[in-house]
Order: sequence, then C-alpha cells, then structure tokens
Amino acid sequence: MAQETETQETTKKKSKVIPIILGVVLIGGLIFGIKEYIYFSKHEDTDDAQIDADISPVVARVGGYVDSILFEENTHVNKNQLLVKIDDRDFKVKVEQAQAAQQGANAGINVGQSQIYATAATSSSARAQVASAAARLEKVKKDYARYADLVKDGSVTQQQFDQAKSDLDVAVATYRAAQDQYKAAVEQVGTTRSQLKVTNTGVTQRQADVDYAKLQLTYTDVKSPASGLAAKKNVQVGQLVQPGQTLFAIVNDNSLYVTANFKETQLDKIRNNQKVDIEVDAYPDMKLEGTVYNFSPATGAKFSLLPPDNATGNFVKVVQRIPVKIKINGTKEQLEKLRPGMSVNVSVNIKD
Repeated sequence: MAQETETQETTKKKSKVIPIILGVVLIGGLIFGIKEYIYFSKHEDTDDAQIDADISPVVARVGGYVDSILFEENTHVNKNQLLVKIDDRDFKVKVEQAQAAQQGANAGINVGQSQIYATAATSSSARAQVASAAARLEKVKKDYARYADLVKDGSVTQQQFDQAKSDLDVAVATYRAAQDQYKAAVEQVGTTRSQLKVTNTGVTQRQADVDYAKLQLTYTDVKSPASGLAAKKNVQVGQLVQPGQTLFAIVNDNSLYVTANFKETQLDKIRNNQKVDIEVDAYPDMKLEGTVYNFSPATGAKFSLLPPDNATGNFVKVVQRIPVKIKINGTKEQLEKLRPGMSVNVSVNIKD
C-alpha cells in the first residue's frame, strides 16, 4: 500500500510540472513573439548587403614599355602621385619632330611675307610705268593731232605724219602693256597673301601637332587619379602596355558605403535619411550607424548580363530586390578596418 501511495504522489507531481513547463514555454514564446512583432514593426532588416566604395581604375593612355613602378600594392597613395613611368624616349623624339616641323612652317611665313613685300614693290613699279606710259601717250596724241593738221596744208611731209602715227600706235600699245603688267602685279600680291594665309593655317596645325606630342609625352607619367589604397596591380617593370590597358585600381578615401538589397515588399516604408544600424560580419563587436541615401533606379536583375524576360511564355513570380545605398557614419578607426565586399547586416529604423 505504501508503494502504491508513493507512485500516486509521483504521478500527481508530474501532472503538475508538465503544465507549468508548458505554461512557461508558452509565456516565453508569447513574450518573444511580441518583442519580434514590436521590433519588425519599427525596422526593416536584410542580410543581403555588403560594403562598397568608389574604385578608380587606372589605365595606360599611351603604349610603351614600363620603365619603373613607384608604389607597392595595398599601400596608400595620394592624388597626382607618380606611380608608373613608361619609357618616354619615343615620345620625346616625336615632340622634337613636331617642333622642327613648326619651325619650318614659321620659316615659310617669313618667306611669304618677303614675297608680299617684293610683289608690292613690283606693283608700285608697274603703277609708275603706267603713269609714265600715260604721259607719253598724251604727248604723242598731241603731236599726232598737230601733224594731222600740218600735213593737210603741206607744212610737213607724209613721211613725218606716218612717223607720228607710228609713234602713237607704239604709245598706245606701251600704255596697254603697262596696265596689264600692273594688273598682274596686283593679282600677284593677292595670290601671295592667300598663300600666306594657307601657310598660317599650316603653322596653326604644326602648333597643334606640337601640343599633341607634348600631351602624349605627359601621359608616360601614370599618376594616381585620387587618394586611396592602390590595389589589383597588373603591371611589371619591362612589360609592354597598350593604350586603354588597366594597370591597377585605387580604392578612394572616404568613399565607403553600404549597398543593401531589400526585397521590393520591404520598400514601402523605407525613406531617405532614415537611420540604419549596421553589423559587420568580420567585426561582430563593431557597431556602426548609417543613413539611407538613395535608391537604385531598377532592380538588380535588370542590370544583370541576361535580364529576365517574362514575356517568353513561362512565368514564375519571384520577389525582386532593389539596391539601396546607405551612407556609413563611423569613426576613422572603424572605417580604416572596412573593406569593399565585406558582408553586413542592416536594419532600417522605419519609425524615425
């Protein structure tokens, strides 16, 4: 009987403990559910996020052999700092050639100006000859008129009259020839001036060639486009590089931000300037804050290499994600630890 009584008491105790345990679990689950509900009613979270930055690729603008490399990979460089030197001997020769051609064009201008002075002097001489021929013609005309009157009354012989007529014809021809020479001299002056304009155009072209050659020479000094960390070095001393070839990249200073890919169903309450809590997977103890900056104009799928086309016949609705840019508000020490590509979790406070 005593054993049966003890068994009954144990059974009664178990029957009381189980409901208590179930009640505690139920209350704990209820509290957890309420907390989660309150949290998610005020926040939008995603773990599909990573740190990004402005990365400037540095490309060669001219081709040639690499003469020297003046930086180490993964080190900090300053804007306009000389990083790579390309052999510039060929480019210096091209500058000298362009300058020599420019000097020849300048000499052509001097020759053209001298020709203008010469043709102008010839024109002045021809004009003087026209004036002289005109005076000679006027005198011969008067002599011819007198001889024409005198031959009628026999005061002069027919031979003298014929000589006067011959002198008149010669004077007329000489006057016309002088006029033609003067016109030709004037036209020559205009032609020479036109040629000088062409020569001036050639000088301008030669100056442009010199400027271009000097510009190409400056491109043999590959400088950093921005201050930041040099990375992804893809160049060695003695290597032949081609124009447009990427040599390395610069991760710009103070350009870190977060790209968070939220589901399209989460965007209804997300607005610019809302506060964001950022957790970095690499540094669990680091607490960062940020602000929503802007939204992508299209979904990530639309910018993919092969964007989906739902008009092909088969359609499966998939929730799309919209990249959201988030500015990071952190200390200098915190930002120095971050690297583009790191995974983060973000939580947007949608009730602010």
